[in-house]
Amino acid sequence: MDNKTDSRMEFNRGFRKGLPIALGYIPVAFTFGLLAVQGGLSPLLAVFISMSNLTSAGQFAGVNLIIAQANLLEIALTTFVINIRYFLMSLSLSQKIKSHMPAALRSVMAFGITDETFTVASLEEGEISFSFMLGLVCAPYFGWALGTALGAFINSFLPSALQNSMGIALYAMFIAIVIPAARTSKAALVVAGTGIGINSLLTWLPSINNISSGWRITISTVLAASLGALLFPKDSEEQCRNI
Repeated sequence: MDNKTDSRMEFNRGFRKGLPIALGYIPVAFTFGLLAVQGGLSPLLAVFISMSNLTSAGQFAGVNLIIAQANLLEIALTTFVINIRYFLMSLSLSQKIKSHMPAALRSVMAFGITDETFTVASLEEGEISFSFMLGLVCAPYFGWALGTALGAFINSFLPSALQNSMGIALYAMFIAIVIPAARTSKAALVVAGTGIGINSLLTWLPSINNISSGWRITISTVLAASLGALLFPKDSEEQCRNI
C-alpha cells in the first residue's frame, strides 16, 4: 500500500469519527449565529468568527463582550483565559503525534483541537498521523461554520425558547463521548471524575466561587490531568483497561 492510499484511508477514518461531533456542533453553532446577529453583528461577521476561531465557549464570551462594547484588552484577556485549556490539550496530543512532523502541519492540527476532537484523538492507540487528525477536524470545522451560517441567516424565524434550548446539545454530546471511555478505562473514569469534582467545588463553594469560568476549567484540567499522569503513566495504559 503506497503512502497516498494510506493517507487517504487515515483521513477517511478520522472523518468518520468526526461526523458525530459535526452533527452535535451544528445546533450549538446555530445558537451562536442567532445570538451574534441578534446582538448586532452581521451574518458574514458571525460566520467569519466561527471559521477563524472554532472555540465555542470562547466565541460566546467574546461576542457577548463585543455586544457589550467592552474594550479590546478585556476581550483579549477573557478569551485567552477561557481558551488557555487548548494549550494543555495541544501539549498532551504532541506526545502522540509522529516526531518528524513539520511545524506547519502541527499548527494545522492545533487549530482544529476542541474539547471533543481532543477527547477522540486522545483515545486513539498509538501515534496520530496528520491525515487522521485532518479528517477528524474537517467535519466538525465545517459543521460549526454551517451551523453558524444557518443561525445567522434565519435568526428571525425561531422562537426564543427554541433558541435557548439548543445550548444543551454541546454538553450532551461531550457526555456521550466520555461515558463509554470511562466505562472501559479506569484512567478515564478517574480523570473525568476528578475534573468534574474540582470544577464543582470551584463553582459552588462560597469562598472561591468568584473565580471566572475560564480559570475554573483551566485549574480543573491541570489538576485532573496531573493526577491522571501520576496514577496512570502511559506504559501502564493497557494494564489500567483491564482493572
